[in-house]
Amino acid sequence: MPAPIEHPPEPSTRPVLVWDAPVRLFHWLTVALVAAAYVTLKLNLIDWHIRAGETLLALLIARLLWGCVGSETARFRSFVASPASAFRHLRRLFHREPDVQVGHNAAGGWMVLLLLALLLIETLSGLYINNDIADEGPLSERVPVWLANAISSLHGLVWDVLLAAVALHVVVIALYAAVKGHHLLRPMLTGYKRLPLSLDAPRQAPPWLALLPLGVGIGVVMLLAAYL
Repeated sequence: MPAPIEHPPEPSTRPVLVWDAPVRLFHWLTVALVAAAYVTLKLNLIDWHIRAGETLLALLIARLLWGCVGSETARFRSFVASPASAFRHLRRLFHREPDVQVGHNAAGGWMVLLLLALLLIETLSGLYINNDIADEGPLSERVPVWLANAISSLHGLVWDVLLAAVALHVVVIALYAAVKGHHLLRPMLTGYKRLPLSLDAPRQAPPWLALLPLGVGIGVVMLLAAYL
């Protein structure tokens, strides 16, 4: 009598698009621009340092707008949780468990806000810098010298805090992979993540819509550079 045919078990997960192209492009362009800002600063290439900062500011404005009108996982309302929820999530940092998070987790959402805030302060304060050498920002002549110097000091301080926050971000991603078995880097590269069949795929906005926030960001930076 022939043996019964064994059918392979039905998969319990399927690939889901969780990060749209605009979010992924913003993430990796930000990485490249922060690295460019660091290198140009160390090499005293101030003109290129300013260009990197202005480009980053345009991207930040676009990302803030995309956080209001973009895909579901890109929107701030989808991942900004209460501080209590973030602490509850962090208490389970060293618990190995399946990854069923569609977008940013409760703690990761706050890290995103922190990084965006630091990047905004850093790029905006760069508009005011005036240290009597070459890195004179477009707004530096419109404020008193003492205020320009104070903002210049803030620019340097926030840069150090930003680097520390970036380092923490990288360490936490490595911890999630090693301890929890959650690989957060791959979805930010491909956009896709394997999730249980019971979870709905997040709503995706058309990628072309991101051109509008990007145009606004570029326009604002151009106005600042040209008229201020």
